[in-house]
Amino acid sequence: MKKISTVAAKATKNFSQPKLTMGLDLGDRSSWYCLLDEVGEVRQEQKLSTTPKAMRGVFGVMPRSRIALETGTHSPWISRLLSELGHEVIVAHARKVRLIGESRKKDDRLDAQTLARLARIDPQLLCPVKHRSAQAQADLTVIRARAGLVRARTALVNTARSLAKSYGQRLRGCNVRNMNPEKAKGLSPELQRALEPLLACIESVSEQIREYNERIEKLAQDSYPQVVLLKQIKGVGTLIALTFLLTLEDPHRFRKSRDVGCYLGLQPGRRNSGQSEPQMHISKEGDPYLRTLLVQGAQHILGPFGVDCDLRRWGLKLAERGGKSGKKRAIIATARKLAVLLHHLWVSGEVYEPLHNSRRTAIAAAA
Repeated sequence: MKKISTVAAKATKNFSQPKLTMGLDLGDRSSWYCLLDEVGEVRQEQKLSTTPKAMRGVFGVMPRSRIALETGTHSPWISRLLSELGHEVIVAHARKVRLIGESRKKDDRLDAQTLARLARIDPQLLCPVKHRSAQAQADLTVIRARAGLVRARTALVNTARSLAKSYGQRLRGCNVRNMNPEKAKGLSPELQRALEPLLACIESVSEQIREYNERIEKLAQDSYPQVVLLKQIKGVGTLIALTFLLTLEDPHRFRKSRDVGCYLGLQPGRRNSGQSEPQMHISKEGDPYLRTLLVQGAQHILGPFGVDCDLRRWGLKLAERGGKSGKKRAIIATARKLAVLLHHLWVSGEVYEPLHNSRRTAIAAAA
């Protein structure tokens, strides 16, 4: 692998063309790149290790090039590294590059060549995305780590309950946050001995989750004062607000607030052709965890503990006329409106008025 990198470094010194285009197909252990010149001829194809050292060794000595790569596990740090080396980096949306994803001759070398040719013709064909900064990614990792523990705790609690039920007994209490070995006291001795280590593990995971909650609160207070603006909406806590800020990172990347719903996959898909306009499900593109949190916030707003506001009134009215699946559709639609409202508050810095639209309508009716 070192020998390949050395050959690649020496070969690049002979390039004199000012406009070079490159496709980089990323792999977990190794990656493949293809270099095209101005007329689209393949100048070099090479394999290299997917490590910072190998990337710097190959691309650090190359003249400024346009480099296209697909989204993936390694794309955030590699795109930042290549930008630091002075290259123009295009991160392609992997799900939308059908020439690669649905190719009948899928191969790393051919994928790299396809990326290079698409980037050379028109970068918009790659549906480019923008990765967040290293600091935002590090802060978001705290939230994602907490989410992993929550999923693990849910799986452990479900296991403990199902094991007890299969034995003809039940664990006392239904609050997963307080699940501990004491909940097994009412069970038979043999079942207690079997479940005590599992319940102790659940209690330990819950303690770790509480520590993460404290870290997230401190992070929001110290580094992200905009969280206070978003928490004006009842049903939006620190977790939802901070995840929203870190996932979008730059509020001005959207031309208008309504674009946020599409970005997060909360907008119905579209497949219109001729006179056919079928009703489709939401696209579910974008960040799935943030979409889940927004749906949870919408459920609280429309639930029995939600406070009276324009968003709640609109969602409940939509649920009433939605038919059999009206409540589900109303929750998704409320989550989309919630995302739009959060972005608007973030950009404008306004004070949130829960019944702003209702009061304006009442004043207009009275006049």
